[in-house]
Amino acid sequence: MGELALLTADLVAIDSVNPSLVASGAAEGELARLVASWLEEAGLEVEVLEPIVGRPSVVGVARGSGGGRSLLLNAHLDTVGTAGMEAPFSPRVENGRLHGRGALDMKGSLAAIMVAGREAARRRLRGDVIVAAVADEEAGSIGTEALLERHRADAAIVAEPTWLKLAIGHRGFVGLEIAVAGRAAHGSRPERGIDAIVRMGRVLVGLEQLDRQLRAAAPHPLLGTGSAHASVIEGGQELSSYPERCTLLAERRTLPGETTADVKTELDAIVRAAGDGDSDFRATVSVPFARDAYELPPDDPLVELVARHAGGPEIVGMPFWADSGLIARAGIPTVLFGPGGEGLHEVDEWVELADLEHCLDVYLAVASELCC
Repeated sequence: MGELALLTADLVAIDSVNPSLVASGAAEGELARLVASWLEEAGLEVEVLEPIVGRPSVVGVARGSGGGRSLLLNAHLDTVGTAGMEAPFSPRVENGRLHGRGALDMKGSLAAIMVAGREAARRRLRGDVIVAAVADEEAGSIGTEALLERHRADAAIVAEPTWLKLAIGHRGFVGLEIAVAGRAAHGSRPERGIDAIVRMGRVLVGLEQLDRQLRAAAPHPLLGTGSAHASVIEGGQELSSYPERCTLLAERRTLPGETTADVKTELDAIVRAAGDGDSDFRATVSVPFARDAYELPPDDPLVELVARHAGGPEIVGMPFWADSGLIARAGIPTVLFGPGGEGLHEVDEWVELADLEHCLDVYLAVASELCC
C-alpha cells in the first residue's frame, strides 16, 4: 500500500463511533489526537476545538506567505455504529478497495485532505489551506459549527463521497415530532378511553399523502423531489388499556427554497385534517432539529475551478445533507468532491483507493491555483 492507503488504514483502525448515535461509541478523542499529531509533524499550525468535552475537532492551517486566497478542506472524524460487522476496525485491502467502518464515510477522504494540507505547506502558497477534521457530522455537526466560529475561507471543498462527481448542492431535512394525546382506560370500557394510537393512524395517512404529492411534483434539476416519511413511533401502556399517548418521529427532506416554517405549516395542516370532526382529538407538532438544503450556482468560479482540475466530472446534487450546508450558510462558496465506494452505513463499507489518489491530486491542484 502507498502512503495514502496506509494513512487511511491507520484512521479506520481507530474507533470513532459517534456516541450521539450509539451510547457506547468511543467518540472522536483518540482519532483527533492522531490527526493533530500528524498535522503538527507535517508543519501545519494545529488547533483543537472542543465545545463539548470528549468531542474534539482538529483544525490544521498550512499558513500562506500572505496576499492569497484561502481554501477550506473539510472531512469528519466520526462514524456511524458497527452493528453486524465482524471486524469493523481491522482494515483490509482487496482488489484495490480498503474495507472497514468509515473507509468511505469518510476516513479515506480525511487522509486525502491531510496529505493535501501537508503538500500545500511544503509549496508555501500565498494563501492559507485549512484542513478541518470535524466531530459529530453524523448527528449534530458541533464540530463544523465550532470551526466556523473561529475560521473563514474564500472557498471550501467538503470531501464527502461523491463517486468523483462534482456536487454543487444537496437536500436539507426537518425532523418532526408529533404527539397525540389519548385517555387511558380499561380495554373493556370504550366509553371512557380515547385511543391515541388509532388517532395517530390518521396522521400517518396524511404523511403518506404528503409524500406522494412531493414525489409527484416537478423535480429540481439536480436534487429531485422532496419527500416525507415516518421514522419512529411509540405509544400505549399495555394490552388491556386504551393508549393515553402516541408519539411519532418523522422526517421531511427539503429542497432549496423550502423552509422549516413551510414544513411546520404542512404538518400542522395534516394534524388539523386528522382531527377534523373529532372533538377528542388533541395533538402537537414540534421541530427538534432542521438543516437547510443548499445549492451553489453552476456558474460560480469555484465550480469551474474544481471541475477543470477534476477532469470535467458530472455536475450533480447529493440526496444527503452534509456540513457543506453550514459552511455555505456562513457565506463560503462550497462544493462536495470525494471518492467512490460502497457500504455507507452498511456492514461492508469500502473505498476505492485509486479514487483517493485522484481526489488528493484535485484538492492539491485547486489549492495551488486558488491560494497562489
